Amino acid sequence: MKYTTLPNTKIAISKACLGTMTFGNQNTEKEAHLQLDYALERGINFIDTAEMYPIGGNETIFGNTERYIGSWVSKNKSKRDSFVLATKIAGPNRGMDYIRKPLDFSKKSIHEAVNLSLKNLQTDYIDLYQMHWPERVMNMFGKRGLTEIDTHWKENFLEVLYIFDGLIKEGKIKHIGVSNENPYGVMKFLNESEKHNLPRIVSIQNPYSLLNRLFEVGLSELCYRENVGLLAYSPLAFGFLSGKYLKGYPENSRMTLFPHFTRYTNENCFKATRLYLELANAVNLTPTQLAIAFVNQQQFVTATIIGATTMQQLEENINAFTINLSSEIILEINKIQEQIPNPAP
Repeated sequence: MKYTTLPNTKIAISKACLGTMTFGNQNTEKEAHLQLDYALERGINFIDTAEMYPIGGNETIFGNTERYIGSWVSKNKSKRDSFVLATKIAGPNRGMDYIRKPLDFSKKSIHEAVNLSLKNLQTDYIDLYQMHWPERVMNMFGKRGLTEIDTHWKENFLEVLYIFDGLIKEGKIKHIGVSNENPYGVMKFLNESEKHNLPRIVSIQNPYSLLNRLFEVGLSELCYRENVGLLAYSPLAFGFLSGKYLKGYPENSRMTLFPHFTRYTNENCFKATRLYLELANAVNLTPTQLAIAFVNQQQFVTATIIGATTMQQLEENINAFTINLSSEIILEINKIQEQIPNPAP
């Protein structure tokens, strides 16, 4: 496993990050612990979760993922400083009022969220605390562009940074990041932190895969020049890029269990995936290896978040980090991207 440094910190992280949103719904607590143990054995020291997980969450299972990780952390207290825990606060506009009311980034909400995550994770500190999506309404989760401005939202970047500054001084969190953000939000946070000597966002967790390369437009240069690390999520596009959905939806697969997640199910996603599958076969790679290796070797990607429901999937995902794609393969990938650009925004 290769390692890098979380930008503007002294924290060494593995290039592969273990995503955990299946823990507590698709995966049992025992299975979650097996994945965590195996990931550490393979050199992964970076674990990402969120207060709203598991996927397909509801009032009954809300928080299960953090609790399953927490019971594992409790068994590994002596190793706590050897792994990096990242979690997220849920923003508004997602129909999850069972988490808290209101879902916002007020001081009350952020403190409640941080304290609950600390309790669930059974840890004294969170290495990276992220805003799961902006407080304002914006283009994300299947939307290509911003069509209207959220006139109800009041800008509060500075206030949010002051809240996080207090939590960092208390020792509850170490660093902060954003997720599902755009260039406007990233620059506002960076400008306010610089002007007022407040904590600086060190990372952005956005989708990036062969089916969604929108990060390359605007955000890639911004994050490269400002040294904000991309934590790329969904490198396999909800498993779509593995090719398993081209012949139908397997039983208990994510697309079968959660049919309302339609980001990767349009006609162009099928067309592009077939082309990537043909390319992978032609160069003696599995489609999973092709997809993960492509994301992993992009210069602006700090870490790639992988997730799995089976140990076999997890092993294949981790093994893909040993693959280095040639310039010729990248050229063929780019030809497909030009033909069917970003079918899964």
